Amino acid sequence: MPTAAAAAAASNALLRCGLHFISWRRPLLLPASAKTKTPSSLSIGRGGALLLRGGVALAPSFCTASPDAASAATSDAVEEAAAGNSSNGSAGAAIDVKEVANTLDLRVGRILKAWRHEEADTLYVEEVDVGEADPRIICSGLVKYVPLDLLQGRNVVVLANLKARNMRGVKSSGMLMAASDASHENVELLVPPEGSLPGERIWFGSESDKETLPPVATPNQVQKKKIWEMVQPHLKTDESRNAILLGQHLMRTSVGAVTSPSLKNANIS
Repeated sequence: MPTAAAAAAASNALLRCGLHFISWRRPLLLPASAKTKTPSSLSIGRGGALLLRGGVALAPSFCTASPDAASAATSDAVEEAAAGNSSNGSAGAAIDVKEVANTLDLRVGRILKAWRHEEADTLYVEEVDVGEADPRIICSGLVKYVPLDLLQGRNVVVLANLKARNMRGVKSSGMLMAASDASHENVELLVPPEGSLPGERIWFGSESDKETLPPVATPNQVQKKKIWEMVQPHLKTDESRNAILLGQHLMRTSVGAVTSPSLKNANIS
């Protein structure tokens, strides 16, 4: 049996050669909910094991749930859509703009009454039926573009899940959707198809997409996730004056497409 001095000398020799020993320890088992980052020096081996460059196995990863598993909860649906995750996609994929857009609470509205804002020359105040117990009060900057008498009794498209804003002393709970040309000299309210009813949901896509729409986001989620800011740049009218998303997905109700009265290839906001 080697003496203690001989063992120490052997250990020192190994250290001088750049080698050392570490006693074995039980690997740490992380809970399924733990979020870990993989450094650039690591790769993933078979069975989810983390590998250091050179093939040395480190602690295995213990995942029990897919990152894009479907959830019925509104918050989870919005989180996944905004992150680009869907039930048939993979985590980290590009943002699904159509999925995100369909978390906007777009509805058919009917203007019951409209008047000039007493404190703001550029604003109208409208009382709008959006299928709720009471009409909503909405302010819109349309004075320069739409005569007041043409607003009365008109069907419109309402974005209903924006946070309410104080507009010169009037609490505005929504936004009327309109098309405008590049110079913003011509502005027209979008028109739901004939036969659409107040409160009816509006979505992007085909008629059959109505059966698989995600839950609408809350106003807090729309603001926090900047959902409207994410979607708006992709909204236009086409050559047929249809309102479309990403150049292909119609904005529609159950009876047809939403349109602009005359503006082609126009921005929508």
